[in-house]
Amino acid sequence: MAASSFDVIVIGAGAAGLVAAAELLQAGQSVLVLEARDRVGGRIWTRREPGLPAPIELGAEFVHGHAPITRELLARAGTGVIESSDSHWSLEAGELTQREGFFPQIRAAMQRTDVLASKDMSFARYLDDYLADVLPAEARATARMMAEGFDAADTRRASARAIAAEWTGDTVGSTPQSRPRGGYESVVAALLETLNHDSSRLRLQLQAVVQRVRWTQGAVEVAGIFAGASFAARAARAIITLPLGVLQRAPGAPGTVRFSPALRSKHEALRHLASGPILKILLRFGASFWETLHGGRYRDASFFHAPEAQFPTFWTAAPQRAPLLVAWAGGPRARRLAVGASPPDLARSAVASLRTVFGRGVDVASQLEAFYYHDWQRDPFARGAYSYVTVGGSDARRVLALPLADTLFFAGEATDIENEAGTVTGALQSGVRAAREALTTAGRKLRVDSARNTRVRPT
Repeated sequence: MAASSFDVIVIGAGAAGLVAAAELLQAGQSVLVLEARDRVGGRIWTRREPGLPAPIELGAEFVHGHAPITRELLARAGTGVIESSDSHWSLEAGELTQREGFFPQIRAAMQRTDVLASKDMSFARYLDDYLADVLPAEARATARMMAEGFDAADTRRASARAIAAEWTGDTVGSTPQSRPRGGYESVVAALLETLNHDSSRLRLQLQAVVQRVRWTQGAVEVAGIFAGASFAARAARAIITLPLGVLQRAPGAPGTVRFSPALRSKHEALRHLASGPILKILLRFGASFWETLHGGRYRDASFFHAPEAQFPTFWTAAPQRAPLLVAWAGGPRARRLAVGASPPDLARSAVASLRTVFGRGVDVASQLEAFYYHDWQRDPFARGAYSYVTVGGSDARRVLALPLADTLFFAGEATDIENEAGTVTGALQSGVRAAREALTTAGRKLRVDSARNTRVRPT
């Protein structure tokens, strides 16, 4: 790839990078999008399997809350969302019991105390020291499991203030949870369609591994490797959509992007954010065996919980009918389980956990036809699933999102400042924000240049 010059370079073709490029092109900018993978979408990765009515979502799967920007893109793609049912079954004393209303109880308890207004603390301490009088032990255990699973957080490190704000807000709260009809690839398709309308000013380069970003005010040079050869590109501005786990890599480590000068003003923010680990194994069976157990008792079940199992949560494709169960573990449990484990090892652990859920009388293993898995922790271009805030990091996302010298702009779910971090909607919102910040800077420069030209123009 020969050296080239653009108005803006966007590093990363995930949701944030693609929507940022679309905003820039719409405003007349020339844009180079550099993506290290051989595909676009980042941590959105939808696969199709013959004969399976539901998509295989190796990455993002749910649409959390109202998510207007995500729903708008799905509508543009000619599709929409499927509202998820909310039928939870939990293993208690060896039996699956239907559970309802546990989350409103946790949410109400959080809203009854204002201790977090004056100080932050770990979520574990918050549960044990401040919610013990208003939440029974079982509900606190559920809240801890949810923080580890939903937020992929270590509750000993995670900010109670951040989790409480999230759980009492729109993203979780009492708002709908749904899935994109046909899979999250529809969002990516809608973004690509937008980019194709302005393709004359766009270059989208896949398998371009960025290694170095040199910058000074008003000028950026990006260098890396494409097809075994070095490349370089220049622009007046750059939008950085690298995942948090990549930004946090130690200098010189494999997959590191070196910034020169270094991003020192971001170090404190990076220290107060963590990239949470998750394990997501999709198990495909010959038939949806759980729908016929105990006279069809679980036919409409959405979630199964076995708190003591290695994979404590499973979910179905409900309300879609598909012989597919997703095994899920997050936080410290996921990190421990992944140590030294191969994908087949993890699949066997998931099946063993499923036997715990349904009992040894159900021969789960013999009905398994396939499993699907991607290791986001070891993925050199992700280094984790999604971000959470650690104790004392209330301002970390805002600081990470701040532009540098009107030249470097930052996007990605970890930089979302509209309470949607950790989601596709958060990534999309951050991409729009970063693009508009870059455009505002470009507009200021044009006005200054125009004024200078007017002053020196001969009469």
